[in-house]
Amino acid sequence: QVQLVESGGGLVQPGGSLTLSCAASGFIYSDYALSWVRQAPGKGPEWVSSFGSGRGGTHYADSVKGRFTMSADSAKNIIYLQMNSLETEGTAVYYCAVVHLGRYHGINWVGGSQKDEYDYWGQGTLVIVSS
Repeated sequence: QVQLVESGGGLVQPGGSLTLSCAASGFIYSDYALSWVRQAPGKGPEWVSSFGSGRGGTHYADSVKGRFTMSADSAKNIIYLQMNSLETEGTAVYYCAVVHLGRYHGINWVGGSQKDEYDYWGQGTLVIVSS
């Protein structure tokens, strides 16, 4: 049974840093693409980053590139999102999501913002960036 449980959210000042964790278990990491997606208040979901898609490597949205780092520790069953130089626009609920690589085999997909693009989606953790 796949389980995704995010943690680490909270209040942080603009320019600050925060690390989110996603306890992800019940699946073989090498068979899945792992993503972080966020949804700001009153807005639609926004893809943030992905790891392990068919294209390989880690990919980031332009809005977070150079400031956020995604990693995964399959031995500990944890997916991380290190967020630096946070901006007020970073206020959002952050979700981790996973999708089996076979779903997008042969398709140039590195990540998406919609829940139905994934097989499993966590409950989210709230990040508030405010002074």
